[in-house]
Amino acid sequence: MHNNIFQLIKKVNLQQFITISSPLLLLLLWEICSNTGILDSRFFPPPTLIIHTMFQLGESGELFSHVSISLTRILLGFLLGVIPAICIGLLMGMYKYFRHFFSPIVMIFMPIPTLAMLPIILILFGIGEFSKMVTIAISVFFPVVINTAAGVANIDRIYLDVAKNYQANAKDFFFRIALPGAMPVMLEGIQMGQAIALLTIVAAEMIGANSGIGYLIWMNYKAFLLPEMYVGLILISFFGYIFSIILRGLEAKLLPWK
Repeated sequence: MHNNIFQLIKKVNLQQFITISSPLLLLLLWEICSNTGILDSRFFPPPTLIIHTMFQLGESGELFSHVSISLTRILLGFLLGVIPAICIGLLMGMYKYFRHFFSPIVMIFMPIPTLAMLPIILILFGIGEFSKMVTIAISVFFPVVINTAAGVANIDRIYLDVAKNYQANAKDFFFRIALPGAMPVMLEGIQMGQAIALLTIVAAEMIGANSGIGYLIWMNYKAFLLPEMYVGLILISFFGYIFSIILRGLEAKLLPWK
């Protein structure tokens, strides 16, 4: 018994070591290549310089200002897109009339890149904060609504028959059958949505904002301040990783059998 536990711990530690070592190895190679001239340090400054620049931006307060603005936009836009997407996706999966009504609308608008709709969004909602949240919401909406509807459609038929035999009302069916049954696929859609939200906010802030991480990246690129630009790129990568871990933890809590 003790040997099995010890082997499991060793296996977990090895997996964690491999997971951590790959990005560290990449950063080490980048540092060596940049300092030895294999990479042009003007375009690929060493990670140590980027980290130093990050601390300088943090001390000045500029970094936290951009980060807080972007995170607020991402969080509110994400919720603005995910909540209606889950509701509509569940209804599409549960009722064929809802599915027939919403499916053409989803299929028409889904192929259009969100940024291509940005001029219309700006006309409708102006150039303020809400337009940026709507941009994120639209980009998040489609993967979540499609995955949620697919999750309901793939629920095992036996659960539907049990609900029908026990004459479950619409509320019970919604919360006890449709929502839990769609949860695994729905969470995959939400996971995809958070990645798209990060991509969208950076592009939207590059085009039509005077603050945020995307703005930080774009303005420093135009000024050829590449260490500052890389700070923004690293922050986007970091937050994407953190959001992914949070959603995986949520999935583990909601779906302990997976």
